[in-house]
Amino acid sequence: MLVVTALPLLSGCGGGTEPAPPTGPSPAGTTGAPAGADATRDQLAALAAAAQDRHLTATYRFSVPGRPERTVTVTNATDDTWRVDIPQSALGGTADVALARTGDGLFQCALPTGALPTSPGCVRVADPDGDLPGEIDPRVQHPFTDWLRVLTDRQSALSVSVARPLPGVTGTCFSVESTSASLNPPVDVGIYCFAADGTLTGVRAAFGSLSLAGTPAAGPGTVPLPGQVVDRGPLGLSAPPPPTDGVPPDGATP
Repeated sequence: MLVVTALPLLSGCGGGTEPAPPTGPSPAGTTGAPAGADATRDQLAALAAAAQDRHLTATYRFSVPGRPERTVTVTNATDDTWRVDIPQSALGGTADVALARTGDGLFQCALPTGALPTSPGCVRVADPDGDLPGEIDPRVQHPFTDWLRVLTDRQSALSVSVARPLPGVTGTCFSVESTSASLNPPVDVGIYCFAADGTLTGVRAAFGSLSLAGTPAAGPGTVPLPGQVVDRGPLGLSAPPPPTDGVPPDGATP
């Protein structure tokens, strides 16, 4: 008598069923990233959140290859207005500007301290939550303002790992890279360093390097504009064209 033994059908033959996958979360979390990477991303998000709550006035050494070192001043007020003074950042490095956000908007203010005389005053360039046009954006202000929101967002397309400390910079440093194929990543790829209280102590990105100089002071209640609001165009990053027929370049006084 012939005995036929039934064998389990292969799943590819149409009659079998595969075991149901586990329904609980993976040990590393829901993103599939290693647990260590998740912990590092959480640490950066927590420090960036603390930075958003820091109300201070601080100065930073600003270095760009091939240019003299400058001092950037950052003021974050308790009412969430802010101002960042960036010397030699407009008109090809001949004009000093301050970028400021108040309840009335985002402003670029020409300061009367640059090598090229410019008409002082502040130009409204966007709504309070708006963006600077690229042709006037020095990018130095972003690590203290809108990029902090991106760094706190665990869903942002970023890859984060612990980095070696930048020279002369204290705190914990993180290497941040974009995982998006977009031509406009949410933050600049680079190194971002924070103290335990959320103070940004250093940055190295495409725009240059920043390192905290001295101990920050408490921030004021509000940040006033450093000049009157004027009706003219903002100062561009590029050097102005040479004057013709005695007419000064745009944004400069005779």
